[in-house]
Amino acid sequence: MKYTDFEYVMTAPRMGRYLDASNGNSKKSMTLYRKNLELTQELFTVVSCFEVALRNAIDRVCIQSLGNDWLQHAVAKGGVFDTSKCKLTRDAIIDAIKKIPVYSHHKLVAELGFGFWRYMFAQNQFKMTGKILLQVFPSKPTSTPKIQYNNNYIFNQLAQLNLLRNRMAHHEPICFLPGQSVKDTTYARQHYNMILQLFHWMEVDEAALLYGLDHITDVCNKIDNL
Repeated sequence: MKYTDFEYVMTAPRMGRYLDASNGNSKKSMTLYRKNLELTQELFTVVSCFEVALRNAIDRVCIQSLGNDWLQHAVAKGGVFDTSKCKLTRDAIIDAIKKIPVYSHHKLVAELGFGFWRYMFAQNQFKMTGKILLQVFPSKPTSTPKIQYNNNYIFNQLAQLNLLRNRMAHHEPICFLPGQSVKDTTYARQHYNMILQLFHWMEVDEAALLYGLDHITDVCNKIDNL
């Protein structure tokens, strides 16, 4: 496809950043655009696998402590989330229940998004569930005076991954320095490594889980070498 046709489809404002990063080389800018899509596909797959692993791990821990149908019980009168401090979490569960034609706990777990599971490590939700959720990460480092590997640390890590997920879902590029028209894969690599670290803390064999799915480093290298 000619660049003029490609630009017409994608729009000049959208392609401008890729063209600048390619020093005005239209062919390279189209290649960079396609490689960014490839990187997004690869990284979104890994984030999705992590999201499923995370929510299932949280669910297992909560079932052990709060019962098999803990989410529905949590929003009932007197439940752990029946408090103004957890209103958004309660509302999210109630809304999700309404969307399920035939209710089951497992369908409810699947209906709730990454943002919901991230907020399970927020201070109020963490406290109301009995401060049990760090069991999800049995191999996390021991806290030090310098770094506290507590629920707030996990919450902030998940917040960064949630932001990455939303950026990719809204087709925002991930192959540039933040806010600049400079080709750089550091952002993608850092978040990828964060996921691998969290998998390790969860004692999940990420290499086996992602076998045949994970080509992120290869794609990043191709982008760097354009």
